[in-house]
Amino acid sequence: MTQPSAVVCTDLSFSWPDGTPVLDGLSVTFPAGRTGLVGRNGDGKSTLLRLIAGELRPSAGRVVAAGPIAYLPQQLPAGPAGASVADLLGVARQRAALAAITAGDADPRHFAAIGDDWDAEERAFDALRRLGLPAGDPGLLDRPLETLSGGEAVLCGVAGLLLRRAPISLLDEPTNNLDTGARERLSAAVDAWPGVLIVVSHDRALLERVDQIAELRDGSIRLFGGPFSAYQDVLAAEQETARRLVRVAEGELAREKRQFVEAQVKLARRQRTGEKAEREKRVPKIIAHGRRQQAEVSAGKYRNLHAERRDAARQALTEAEAAVRDDARIRVDLPLTAVPAGRDVLRIGELVVRGPERIALVGPNGAGKTTLLEAIVGRRRYPRPGVGRPLVPTGYLTQRRDDGLEPDATVLETVRAAAPAALPQEVRARLARFRLRAEHVDRPVGALSGGERFRLVLARLLLADPAPQLLMLDEPTNDLDLDSLEQLTAALAGYRGALIVVSHDQRFLDEIGVTRTWTVQDLELPVEG
Repeated sequence: MTQPSAVVCTDLSFSWPDGTPVLDGLSVTFPAGRTGLVGRNGDGKSTLLRLIAGELRPSAGRVVAAGPIAYLPQQLPAGPAGASVADLLGVARQRAALAAITAGDADPRHFAAIGDDWDAEERAFDALRRLGLPAGDPGLLDRPLETLSGGEAVLCGVAGLLLRRAPISLLDEPTNNLDTGARERLSAAVDAWPGVLIVVSHDRALLERVDQIAELRDGSIRLFGGPFSAYQDVLAAEQETARRLVRVAEGELAREKRQFVEAQVKLARRQRTGEKAEREKRVPKIIAHGRRQQAEVSAGKYRNLHAERRDAARQALTEAEAAVRDDARIRVDLPLTAVPAGRDVLRIGELVVRGPERIALVGPNGAGKTTLLEAIVGRRRYPRPGVGRPLVPTGYLTQRRDDGLEPDATVLETVRAAAPAALPQEVRARLARFRLRAEHVDRPVGALSGGERFRLVLARLLLADPAPQLLMLDEPTNDLDLDSLEQLTAALAGYRGALIVVSHDQRFLDEIGVTRTWTVQDLELPVEG
């Protein structure tokens, strides 16, 4: 039985006010069920959600939805000054009306505000409880939004969507800033999500919970039945076929080129034979002249035939190559980052980072993981002593990907600022290993795509002089598309120093070869004073 359509986008186009196009004539039908929307950074996933939600108006085309829509953006709005958790959940008006009625105020406006939603507060606490928030705290609904951690705010936003009971829900990167426990609770909520759900995410564990994957790429969308692993299997099979067709097309083009050369040699030999016969007057002049004209016409037709075949083979190769995705990955070897196995790199209380260890720093939201990293590099004072300075050159990737990037500086200038002794040609060669080639290095940073900017951040970090022998990465997978996530993993494969990474993405931690896990509460730092 065919599932009914939940959202239909027809010839959808959108450009930013400065004229930058995002979508052009996009048509897609999202069926009922849970859909994971994936794609590269900058391809328009968040823009598409905002168009569906009605936050943006398309420049052309239309969106038709089979009911009201609830939308949780990637960056939650701050709300008015003093806004509370109840405001975010959408129950503040009902709570105020119920409190007035309980106090004896029978104003009809209070009853109108409540409608049939007399259990709004109980439902709010139940939704918060399902997502692991302290629903037993009666003051939680009155907490100002600015007192929430990033993860708490996201979970409250998800609870608000559940409370609205809209038939269609949109989530944009909901696992950003969530610790492991919160991600598991969100995944459980997705499993039981009422109505239709479209979720933009790079979280592969979450994408395993959906019914279908929608891939936005090069301005069009394809739907793949099943979870993320099924989508990967289909792509892998398609790419293997595409690469095989490229090899076939390359062979055909080479064959046509070879036959063209052989034909040219035969024609030239035949022409020389005819000219020799004419010179030696072995045939009458008028006959020789006729034969020469006939041979020239035949040669022209023959050349045209081979040229057409060669052009057709070249076109077939171009089409075959277009079907192969740009699978070039970052391939770097960073010998200067190597740390001997017995060398101390960092001391934190009784714990020592020694040699090329790879350590995951974990803990619940708000436990102080970022604070600790910033204390190690001297950006802030840690509230307790015992945090030593690194004993080797250190690189630090903050949660802000553009930290320290100058929009007007070129790619080459940006990396040379971190490695001033390196010659320009050396930097250009190294940047090519990060897929930043000749056409990129003289561009200003502000003109780069999201993926290019991320590769620049990695290059600046890993190519710094002196070479970093300790890397600290704070939630490096947040906001990364799946392609950039693979590139980060590949870049870290060539890194030979010590690594401390804050991440709640267990699959990523497994792929980069984490050897130890530290929990913030287990650091056992001495009490100050």
